[in-house]
Amino acid sequence: MKRFVITLISLFLLASFSQARVYRLGHVVNEKDAFHVAATKFKELVEKRSNGRIKIQIYPNAVLGDERTLLEGLQMGTVDFAIITSGPISNFAPKFAVVDMPFLFKDAPTAYRILDGPIGKDLLKELEKANLKGLAFAERGFRNLTNNKRPIYKPEDVKGLKIRVMQNPVYVDTFRALGANAVPMAWGDCLTALQQGTIDGQENPINVIYAFKIYETQKYLAMTRHTYAPAVIMMGLSLWKKFSPEDQKLLMECAQEAAEYERAWDAAQEKKQLEFIKSKGMIVTYPDIEAFRKAVKPVYDKYGPKFGDYLERILKAVNQ
Repeated sequence: MKRFVITLISLFLLASFSQARVYRLGHVVNEKDAFHVAATKFKELVEKRSNGRIKIQIYPNAVLGDERTLLEGLQMGTVDFAIITSGPISNFAPKFAVVDMPFLFKDAPTAYRILDGPIGKDLLKELEKANLKGLAFAERGFRNLTNNKRPIYKPEDVKGLKIRVMQNPVYVDTFRALGANAVPMAWGDCLTALQQGTIDGQENPINVIYAFKIYETQKYLAMTRHTYAPAVIMMGLSLWKKFSPEDQKLLMECAQEAAEYERAWDAAQEKKQLEFIKSKGMIVTYPDIEAFRKAVKPVYDKYGPKFGDYLERILKAVNQ
């Protein structure tokens, strides 16, 4: 009898193990970055709450490809999950680019309120048209400008600088409006270009400047906070449909908790990271933001009508 019970338990454990599947989650940054914090928390929550049925293997450092490649992999099913900066997503879901409009969100709490609410949920649904499933908004953060030529105080100081931007037309036109030579480029290529001096600068949140030691190749940091860049914890829509409603709910809840955890981690780290960057000799300036806001007005004139009512809804919500 005892042997029979042990056999039954063994068979049950074997069946449970055989039902578990390992899913691949990719992102393009290193293990010091906020994306990895979000990925690790998502993995932890999903595996715990599914009792090990759903396992996640994290692939950082663009091992599975750059962000465009990850998005294509999600569509084709060669990548299961990913954390992607909002910028490249607009190439697959054009209306999503509304969140990349310059100086759109006045602060992080406002961005969280809007992205976690009905507007954000509608934007995530836009991804389904491209066979993608958005689970939650984490963040890349407010983006700032670095360069190796001169300090930035006003829009005119940006003129003529060769600046790497994400592969996103709103980013390209924003920096063109400022007079820069905007160069759309994958992040991995950007790091090489900075080291070789083939571009003058780039724009990213403090956490990226810190994690990738941008202070080693760039002398000046301007706290422009020109764009708040969310990031989406996402998966392929075809894969999403294979999960039961119960597991879909589990994935959504875990993604939201991981996103909120990463946001809090980001906020706690930024001040400390900025002080460290200064200690490495980077010269930090605080530009005239209102002058920058006026300079990029043509971007609103050009793109506003392309977003349906999203821009109008966000602007109204920002002022509530």
